[in-house]
Amino acid sequence: MACPVSEYTSRLQRQEKDIKLLQDEIERLKNPQDLNFASSHLEELKEENIRLKYRLNILKKSLQEEMSQNGKTMLNINQSLQQIFGEAISTAYPDLENPPYAVTPNQQAKFGDYQCNSAMAMAQMMKAKGQKVSPREIAEKIVQNIPHNELIEKTEIAGPGFINVHIKRKFVSKLLSNLLVNGPQPPPLAKKKKVVVDFSSPNIAKEMHVGHLRSTIIGDSMCRLFEFLGYEVLRLNHVGDWGTQFGMLIAHLQDKFPNYLTVSPPISDLQAFYKESKKRFDEDEEFKKRAYQCVVKLQSKEPDFIKGWNLICDVSRKEFQKVYDCLGIRIEERGESYYQELMTAVVKEFEGRGLVQMDEGRKIVFAPGQSVPLTIVKSDGGYTYDTSDLAAIRQRLFVEKADIIIYVTDSGQSSHFQIIFAAAQNIGWYDPEVTRVEHAGFGVVLGEDKKKFKTRSGDTVRLMDLLEEGLKRSMDKLKDKERDKVLTPEELVKAQRAVAFGCIKYADLSHNRINDYVFSFDKMLDDRGNTAAYLLYAFTRIRSIARVANIQEDALRKAAETTEVLLDHEKEWKLGKCILRFPEILQKITDDLLLHTLSDYLYELATTFTEFYDSCYCVEKDRQTGEVVKVNMWRMLLCEATAAVMAKGFDILGINPVERM
Repeated sequence: MACPVSEYTSRLQRQEKDIKLLQDEIERLKNPQDLNFASSHLEELKEENIRLKYRLNILKKSLQEEMSQNGKTMLNINQSLQQIFGEAISTAYPDLENPPYAVTPNQQAKFGDYQCNSAMAMAQMMKAKGQKVSPREIAEKIVQNIPHNELIEKTEIAGPGFINVHIKRKFVSKLLSNLLVNGPQPPPLAKKKKVVVDFSSPNIAKEMHVGHLRSTIIGDSMCRLFEFLGYEVLRLNHVGDWGTQFGMLIAHLQDKFPNYLTVSPPISDLQAFYKESKKRFDEDEEFKKRAYQCVVKLQSKEPDFIKGWNLICDVSRKEFQKVYDCLGIRIEERGESYYQELMTAVVKEFEGRGLVQMDEGRKIVFAPGQSVPLTIVKSDGGYTYDTSDLAAIRQRLFVEKADIIIYVTDSGQSSHFQIIFAAAQNIGWYDPEVTRVEHAGFGVVLGEDKKKFKTRSGDTVRLMDLLEEGLKRSMDKLKDKERDKVLTPEELVKAQRAVAFGCIKYADLSHNRINDYVFSFDKMLDDRGNTAAYLLYAFTRIRSIARVANIQEDALRKAAETTEVLLDHEKEWKLGKCILRFPEILQKITDDLLLHTLSDYLYELATTFTEFYDSCYCVEKDRQTGEVVKVNMWRMLLCEATAAVMAKGFDILGINPVERM
């Protein structure tokens, strides 16, 4: 992805070449008419050239400000290096269109901190144009054109044309001091965009099951990420709260609780209520007819039927809220019923544009490049999920004015959403170059037998049962470690909830969402390897270092402002660089919406910290008395910086660490 500075530099250089060519042409031309045309074109180019130079200077200034140690936000080192190398490449090879800016962290510390691998790809691009230049020669020219910057200490060209980059330790130290003083702050947004995330989306009158767990956890984490980055986020719960099944439920409600209009019916188990009504619907023709009549009356908004519908919805909402409270989920309900009034207008719009075809009484819409049509009106005149989803996307684009819309559902719905998106683009509702609309699909949850996760009787696993089992197991784990003898009852309950719900969330988020994953409490609660249990214990240990050394928070705050973070030891340097990769990680997730990258990073940070702590004494004690004789404050600050980034990473994943565990 080209960076703005390189893009404008490249455009500027192309324009300056065009201006030179036109000036030469004007000198050569004798025909006055041709001369007027050329002069006019030259003036236009000069005007645009001035605008580009102005924009380029602003971008360069903003880059310098971002790289200044006085900035409060965390610097994305990888992005800054891409901008630096982008400018060097554009200066060295102004005629090369869209050159790659490939900068990655170096895997082997002895070769430097980062590596620019653009030269090899550029050599291939130039070869395709008939220019034979070796990658090493290209790398040398890139290095010669690196602009002045505060970040790079030195560069070395290795092998066929790899550019190894060593960054300045003093600069990294200043970035760490900035982090300690200001906390993890995201880079400023060029424009505050609005993001709509559609997630969770259970069905009214049905239990939330393990499939809803993934959508709820992944969607919440995506919202937390965008909120931290400064976007305006609308969290939407597109619940299934409308349709023919409500006629069946209301008819059963009338029979079972005839006084439901005056006395609130004591429906404690809505799942059983649903099954009873479905059994009657399938077996009793008279009941089925009455159920259909109830649907008509509900859709006509008759007050008694609306009240019955609301009663059923309220019972479901209370059950859903129990799950959301356990998992700390904030979400705004906006179910299918919300879009009922908007569907008629959507159908008329598609008809008005000549995009509707008739098919055996149905009204269908074919989107470009899609072989399966959308059914927007059924043969009986009713609307469908397709109509509802079209109305929803239209409302989000035109009323909410969303810049980004993300749908978090299982991958089985991927083709459906691709058709919805294609139809919305075809009718002109949005341009994918301007508005990002994306389906973030996920795989299914499997049991330890690698089959779809079910109870022993073959039923779908109720989500509340799963969460309660997690609480029980986490308490057993804490007692096995004898934490009940150390913690107060209140601290023990906090630790229980942190471990139970943290482990369930992390087990999901640490896997690539596209893949299926095996649900195993034993693996989740294992405090070895890449698990929430390991990370939560690691975080608690890091937080306890200052407490054990009896260093107060105000002393640490003062030290953050006055003490230089030394990075002389190789493990200090490795940890410092790892801490500062946090913005790079968040940028990658923003681009691809794959949250396991953050989980992997937190695990890497925790293990890198362990290496540092084992090799570098933060607190030195008298071997005989155990008294603290020396505090290496710069190392204590590295502990604090690690904990600050881990805490923010946990927050984005929706995990609540506790100080004592």
